[in-house]
Amino acid sequence: MASKHVAGGVVHEVPDDLRTVLVADDAALTAWEGLTPLARNEWICWTISVKKQETREDHVRRVVSELKEGVRRPCCWMGCVHRTDKPVSPSVQYVLSRRSKK
Repeated sequence: MASKHVAGGVVHEVPDDLRTVLVADDAALTAWEGLTPLARNEWICWTISVKKQETREDHVRRVVSELKEGVRRPCCWMGCVHRTDKPVSPSVQYVLSRRSKK
């Protein structure tokens, strides 16, 4: 059986764990495909940028539930630092500098 296409982001492709849960839920996949590439990129980066596996699993579940609630981007997150098409904002630079000092 061929797998369904799931659109990626600007920088990031959809990781397998996120792809699996999106394909398994038609409402979440429809919401996902309705997002802009930048918004999909934010969700992907928010999901993959965590350190612990349990946190990643929680983020993957939350992507599905929040998409179905109409949320279009992850809340209270500094944004994707992997994008090279824009400079890192001063506020993100501050957050990143604080993290490296801990």
